[in-house]
Amino acid sequence: MSPRTALTPPDEGLAIGFQPSPPAADTRALHQMQRALAPGERPFLGLPDHLEQVMAELAPLLGLFTDQQGGPYDDTRFDDGARAYEKAVLAYFAALAGVCLDEAHGYVAASPREALLHGLVLARRGLPEPSVYISEQAHYDVVRVCELLGMNTVRVLASDDGTMDPDDLRLQVRMRRGAGALVVATCGTPLHGAIDSVTELRATAAAFGPVHIHVDASAGGMAAAHTDLVAPWSLAHGAHSITLSGNPLLGLPVPAGISLVRRVQDPPTNLPITVPDRLAVGARSGLGALLLWTRLRSLGRAGVAAMVARCQEVAAYALATFEAAGVAPERFPGSLTVTFERPARWVVDKWRLHYSGDRARIVTTGPMTYTAVDELAADLSAARQGVAA
Repeated sequence: MSPRTALTPPDEGLAIGFQPSPPAADTRALHQMQRALAPGERPFLGLPDHLEQVMAELAPLLGLFTDQQGGPYDDTRFDDGARAYEKAVLAYFAALAGVCLDEAHGYVAASPREALLHGLVLARRGLPEPSVYISEQAHYDVVRVCELLGMNTVRVLASDDGTMDPDDLRLQVRMRRGAGALVVATCGTPLHGAIDSVTELRATAAAFGPVHIHVDASAGGMAAAHTDLVAPWSLAHGAHSITLSGNPLLGLPVPAGISLVRRVQDPPTNLPITVPDRLAVGARSGLGALLLWTRLRSLGRAGVAAMVARCQEVAAYALATFEAAGVAPERFPGSLTVTFERPARWVVDKWRLHYSGDRARIVTTGPMTYTAVDELAADLSAARQGVAA
C-alpha cells in the first residue's frame, strides 16, 4: 500500500470563521487572485485559456439563477425559461455532429465528464454487459467514468499517429466475441489531437457481435466539424452517441459538456418518476447552456468557422516554426494540437506546457498567436543549446 499523501493545511487567511469577515478585504484578495491569473501575467499555452475575450459579454449571466428540472424536452412545470436556449444550443451541436434533433436527443451537462457518463450509461442499456474498448491515447476521463460505472475496460494499442489501432481492436474484440463491444473513439486525443475513424472501428468490432460506438469529441469536435481533411468522426459517420464541448475553442469561464445520443439507441423507460432518468442528474443548472448560447450567437456559424480557420493557420505556422527550431514537431491533419520534443524544465514551467513522456504539446486556441509561437520557438531553441532560464 502506498503511503498516504500529507495534507497541505489550508491558508489561515482564507479560513471561514464564526463571524463575518470584512468584505472589502476579501474583495481585494479576490481581485489580487484575478490579476495573478490574468493571461497577461501567466503564459499558458498547454491548454486553451482565452477568457479575456468573452468575459464582458458573459458576466451578466452570473446574476441569474437557473434550476433545470429534467431534460430540455420534458413537459414540466419547473421550466424557468432556459430550456429554449438549451434547445437552440443542442440544435447547433447536433448539426455539427451531422444529424438533426429528430434523430438524436441530449442535454447540456455541467462538464464533458458528466456528458460522457450519460453517453456510456445509455450505451449500457443496449449492451448490458459489454467490454469497453479504449485507446491507450484516450482522455483519462474515459477510464475514470468506466471505473465509476464498474465497466470492464480493455486498453487498445494506438498507431504511431495517435489513433486507435484497428488491428489490435480486432484482436481484442475477437477474444471476447459475443459479449458486445462498446468502443470509445476519440476526436482529438489529449497529446496528439488524433481523430479515430468511426467507420473503420465500427466495421472492425461489428464483425464479432453487437457494437456501440461512442465518440469522445470534447477536445476536437468543433474543429473537426469545420475541417474537410479529417477522418469520419461523428454521428453522421455511424457513431451511436457523442460527447462534445465548447470550452476548448470558445473559452467559457465554466465547463460545459454536450451529450447527444441517437434516439434509436435510447430505449424508453417505464419507471414511475417525475424527472426522467435519461439524464445523469435530476436538477441541473442552466448556466452552461446560456453561456454557450450567448457565445455562439455572438459568433454565428460563420464566426466559429473563421475562428477554426485562424487556429489551424496558427497550428500550421507552429509546425513549420518548430521544425526550424529542431524539436521534431508533429500535427495530425486538421488538428489544432502540435506536439514536439519535451523541452527543458524551465521552458515547461514558463509556458505551462502539457506533456507526456518525451513529448509536449500546444493547442492553438486563444492566446496562441503567431507572436507566442515565435517566443516559444526561441525558448525551445535556447533550451536545445543548453541555455538555462
